[in-house]
Amino acid sequence: MPAEYEDIRQDLLKSSGSNGLAPGELYEDPDFPPVQTSIFYHQKPTHKFAWKRPKELRGFENPTFLLDVVTPFDAVAGPLGDPWLVNCLGILYSARGLFYRVVPADQSFSGPDYCGVFRFRLWWCGEWTEVTVDDLLPVVDGKLMFIQSQQTKQFWPALLEKAYAKLHGSYEAIKYGNILDGLANLTGGCAEQVPVSPDISSLVLNKIFSKTSVITCTVTANEDRSNFDKLSNGVIVGCNYRLLAVERVHTRNGEKQTMIRLQSPWGTSDYLASSPWDDIPVQEKERIGVGYIPEGEFWIPEREFNATFKQFEMVHLDGDTSLDEPSLRTKLPWTMRVWEGRWQRGVTAGGCRNNVETFHINPQFLLITAEEDEVIISVHQHVVLSPLVIGFSVYGVTSVGARLDAHFFKKHHAVLHSAYTNTQQVTCRCQLQPGQYVIIPTSFEAGAEAAFTLRVYSSVPVNLGILDDVPAQLKPAFQKAIGDNNEKTYIKVFEAAFLQLADERKTISAFDLADLLDAVLPNDYVKSCATSECCREVVLAFNPFGGGRLTYPSFKDFIHSLRVWQSIFKAHCSGAVLPAEKLKDSLMDVGFKLNSDILSLLMLRHMRKEGTLRFGDFITCILHLQTAFSIFNRKDPSQVGSVKMTMTEWLRSSLRC
Repeated sequence: MPAEYEDIRQDLLKSSGSNGLAPGELYEDPDFPPVQTSIFYHQKPTHKFAWKRPKELRGFENPTFLLDVVTPFDAVAGPLGDPWLVNCLGILYSARGLFYRVVPADQSFSGPDYCGVFRFRLWWCGEWTEVTVDDLLPVVDGKLMFIQSQQTKQFWPALLEKAYAKLHGSYEAIKYGNILDGLANLTGGCAEQVPVSPDISSLVLNKIFSKTSVITCTVTANEDRSNFDKLSNGVIVGCNYRLLAVERVHTRNGEKQTMIRLQSPWGTSDYLASSPWDDIPVQEKERIGVGYIPEGEFWIPEREFNATFKQFEMVHLDGDTSLDEPSLRTKLPWTMRVWEGRWQRGVTAGGCRNNVETFHINPQFLLITAEEDEVIISVHQHVVLSPLVIGFSVYGVTSVGARLDAHFFKKHHAVLHSAYTNTQQVTCRCQLQPGQYVIIPTSFEAGAEAAFTLRVYSSVPVNLGILDDVPAQLKPAFQKAIGDNNEKTYIKVFEAAFLQLADERKTISAFDLADLLDAVLPNDYVKSCATSECCREVVLAFNPFGGGRLTYPSFKDFIHSLRVWQSIFKAHCSGAVLPAEKLKDSLMDVGFKLNSDILSLLMLRHMRKEGTLRFGDFITCILHLQTAFSIFNRKDPSQVGSVKMTMTEWLRSSLRC
């Protein structure tokens, strides 16, 4: 049991008497207080809300959190609740094993241990998160305004909705959600929505139903029908019916007919069956238990199913997650591969395929399949209040040992582009032949930042890993002064100023170097490296043993290198600044090959607010890297790729970089 919930309870119960806590002593959540902004943060409140605990509501003197016996699902949206979330709760309630993971049953409003705090578990930002809330609920004139139980007076739906609102920041924010995001948050699975058609139904009934997926179907509302309207056959619009069984039965004339068993979340069914059973022998009816199905369940012929329902809404669960649900234990488990990633400006936030020059910097994941398989790929962003527009692309490759560069994407087409939406997750299925594929999750806009989780579900095992460069210094960053006439003429400009500032050993300090560069460098564009920080890095890079002075030969090499770096900078810059997205390629031209982690640290240290680097920032990056590689190379003369240091050596090295 996580410490937060238990610590809250123990702290409250220490001060309670034998009869429990008094009303004024009950828990009140400081992170989601009972104020108007917890309900509406953007819209103007439509009502004047009060906050009441269940025991304070008229007619609920003995409220129940969760009944010990399984009853029909009876939650309704209330005047201000969200029907899509009610549907999610109904689907969760139909899978009791999954339900109890989200809604721990050992909670109650009665007894001396009641202290006004409740807990739920939700899959949030790529991991299971326990959410604690108090039991103060928003009411108007003493009546609940959001999700509530209609008949049984259970309060788990209202409190679970409050926990979900807490994660979103307010009740209002839930209104911008959708059923697929809700199902993913409540089950930890990958949610998918596909239209009902004969071909899709065949796929769902023959293949997906055999796997660890919770499958529901629904009739969507439109201009001719609203939610909760009844069709002529009794099916309710906007209700998610769970698919429980698929049976092929023989008719009296020897033909085969597919029958589908559905369950209404409300435990009652008004389905008006046609007469498919007239042509089916008694033995077949008994075999599939036609006369023994519980209240709320019914059989429907596949042809009528396809004509009635409009879309499937499914949640795919990996083998470990599905073990909690008894109805899925006999199914074939999905194999899941998962990877965490991040879009960071200037490092891995390259935007969608429209951004030709930066698309290649997005995170790249290598997927290897040994057999033909239909896989489900899902990207889930960890953004709540203002989700990005996200999607992904999949490229086939013959062999790959490093990241794909911009040239590759200009010459090759993707095997799959997902849709781009501003939902929490984007999911797409695709048929893949044996081979290697590169998955590229992206935001639509370049530079948009967020963390994300990539998950791949497959019937057969696959390999998934990230593609990134191995850091290396490909050539020396410092260039020796070549001594030709042009070089001598250029250096001559600096010589007199250097000797004027130098001591008797012909060395200068970092402060002297800053003054010299500021006085002699030709323009402000180049003078941006005439800072004390940059000049300190120059001295450290050329004097690795900590003398703190720069010799004249080293100064000449620095000035020569500065001209080389300036030409590289100009080749990649836009105007007088370097776009952050071009830093990696610029440093590659200098001689440094970097991975995303190292580039990320450089961005945090050197990138400016507008997403650019000045020439001085670029030079400081080079100097930092040169110092770091020099330290490591001296400690690793055999080039084994690892070194051993004492604490003192580590501190000296890290403080010099």
